Amino acid sequence: MSAEYATFGLAPAMRAGGVLANGDYQAHRDFVDFIVDGRPLLFQLSDLDAVSPLASDVPPAIFTAQVRGLLLEADAPLAGGRYVIYGCPECENIECGAVTARIERDGDDYVWRDFAWQTGDRADLERNGYHGTGPFRFHGAVYRSALSSLLDRGAGARRRVLLIGARGALLAKPAAALRAVGIGADIARDTTGVPADELRAYGAVVFGRGAPEAERAAVRESFRGAGVDVAQVVGLAPIVPLLVAQIEHALDRSPRELRRLTRLVAATDEAGVEVTSTCRVRLTAYRLDRLSRTRAHDVFDGVLEPGHHRIPLETRAVKGESFIVARTSGGVLVAAMPH
Repeated sequence: MSAEYATFGLAPAMRAGGVLANGDYQAHRDFVDFIVDGRPLLFQLSDLDAVSPLASDVPPAIFTAQVRGLLLEADAPLAGGRYVIYGCPECENIECGAVTARIERDGDDYVWRDFAWQTGDRADLERNGYHGTGPFRFHGAVYRSALSSLLDRGAGARRRVLLIGARGALLAKPAAALRAVGIGADIARDTTGVPADELRAYGAVVFGRGAPEAERAAVRESFRGAGVDVAQVVGLAPIVPLLVAQIEHALDRSPRELRRLTRLVAATDEAGVEVTSTCRVRLTAYRLDRLSRTRAHDVFDGVLEPGHHRIPLETRAVKGESFIVARTSGGVLVAAMPH
C-alpha cells in the first residue's frame, strides 16, 4: 500500500453514562467510531467527550442520511464542504462545539482534511484547526464498503438491561437512574415464561449480590435457551452510582484493544490506573456509612498520559467497605477496596 494512504474502518464505541458524585446524570450513547490507521480517530484528536454522528439512538432516516453524507451522496451540512465528525454527546447543536472536516473525492479515493473545532457556521482553521491531523486518504472501495454495510444493519439496537430481584422496590432507584442516563431498564422476579424475542432485547442482566445461585443459574439458562450472549452483573453493593458504573462497563462492546481505560486496581492506599492514550480520568470512591447512606468522594480528576499510574487515596474516602470507580468519556471500570 502506498504510504500516502491511511486505513479506514469502523468499530462499536460508547460514551459512558452514569450518575456522577455531585448527583448529575451523564447520558449513555452507543455509536460507531472511525478507526484510522488502526486507532480510533477520536483518540488521535484530543481528550474529547464526543460521539460520531453514527449513533444508535438517532432515527433511522437521520442515521441513513449521515452515512450518505459521509459517502458524499448528499450535500455537506456545513459551509465549505464540511461534515461533522464528532459532536456533543448531550445535544446536536453546533454551538456546543464539534470536530468537523472537509471530505472530498480524488479519483476513486476519499480524503478527509482540514480538521477543526467548530462552534458556528464557519470553521476558523488558523485558530481552531487540528494542525498535524490529516489529511487522510482512504481507498475508495474499502471506505465505501465499510460505510455501506451500516445501511444494511444500522448502528444496532439501543441497550436494555434486565434487573432481577425478589424485592422490586429496591430495584426501582437503579432502574430510574439507568433510564435517566439513556439505558432502558426493566425489573423482574425471574425470567420464567419470558419469550425469547424479549430476552434478545437485553444487553445485560443484573443480580443483587444476595441473589441465590440457583436463581442466577435459572436466569442464565433462560438466556442461553434464547441464544443470547448476555453480559452478567452481580451488584457489589446497594449503591446506585456504583451499580450504574458496573452496568456501563458490562455494556461496553468496543474491542478491548481500542479502549482508552484498560486497567483499574485498588490497593490499601492507592489505585492503579492504566490508559492507552492521553485522556482525562476521574476516580470516585463510594461507600455506605453506618446509616446505609451513600458517601461519595472525588479522589482524582486529571489528564493522564499513556501508561500505568499510581494514584494515592485519602484514608477517609475509602474506609470500611468501599469501592473505586474510574471513568473516562468512553469507559468505566470498578474495583473493590481490599478490607
